[in-house]
Amino acid sequence: MEILFGTHPKYIEHDAGSGHPEQPARLDAVLAGVEESGVREGIGFFVPEPATMADLHRVHDPAYVDALRRFCLMGGGQLDPDTAVSVASWDAALLAAGSGLDAVRRLRAGEASSAFLAVRPPGHHAVADRAMGFCLINNVAVTAASLVAEGEKVLIFDYDAHHGNGTQDIFYRDPNVLYVSFHQYPLYPGTGRADEVGAGAGVGTTVNIPVPAETTLGTYQAAIDEIVAPAVDAFGPTWVIASAGFDGHRDDPLTELGLTAQDFGDLTSWLFALVPRGRRIAILEGGYNLRALTLSAASTLAAMVGERLMAEKPSSGEARIPVIRAIREARARSLEL
Repeated sequence: MEILFGTHPKYIEHDAGSGHPEQPARLDAVLAGVEESGVREGIGFFVPEPATMADLHRVHDPAYVDALRRFCLMGGGQLDPDTAVSVASWDAALLAAGSGLDAVRRLRAGEASSAFLAVRPPGHHAVADRAMGFCLINNVAVTAASLVAEGEKVLIFDYDAHHGNGTQDIFYRDPNVLYVSFHQYPLYPGTGRADEVGAGAGVGTTVNIPVPAETTLGTYQAAIDEIVAPAVDAFGPTWVIASAGFDGHRDDPLTELGLTAQDFGDLTSWLFALVPRGRRIAILEGGYNLRALTLSAASTLAAMVGERLMAEKPSSGEARIPVIRAIREARARSLEL
């Protein structure tokens, strides 16, 4: 078996509200991607175990975790204008947060070479003490913090079109987590400037690549070559985790980037080659056009076993060299301070 695919029926029960873009049908779309990936025979399904309170408390304030639990179990409602929960959301959030921890255990046992986790609710906007942006618990951060506690160095590569402010904040001073984010800017939540580079012992371990609307793969690849790859080489990760948000697809209703499904596959191929087999995880974040989500998940799964699906052609367009130069210069000035 090449890929562990983790999902749980309780993820469907999380109800963000009628008409909300973060809908249960998103998981059906990802599951359709399994069938369209062309590598179904190499995928093994598992049902994740929930995270413990100790797991959550590595990255979230205990008071926030307790308040979230009580709010859900009392019936739920709106946490902020974008984020709502139901009674079932607490169990879903625990299982989403636990999925990465379970995947790590299974990968270490040699069950597969990588893992893809189709979870709800997503996580990368959740900060230490509050939910935001559809996110309740920071799933990627829970997994990364557990790995760091065991002596690992973790690269989190976040290609969701929205900046993962929660993940950045949680690890901003941590020298053992390299957080790299490609995201549309300006866009919600308004964070992720190039001059946000980390603080204290973590200076240099935050790498933001804010790009304008309609940016395509050529700019991503050039930024990887000129900015990201040198930072990764200097850091030396032992695990990689993809914050796998597919809302950078050109057909997504909430964003304006110009990526295609194959672009996500190509980014995954580069990312997963950075560390040995058995140390690679992708955790679902955004993606709100259902057909685009199916194709993007399919291309990503194919790339995880070394295949190129080509359900869509890679996006075309020249690299935006002035954008990359401005990002590099802003980052360099901050690192010199």
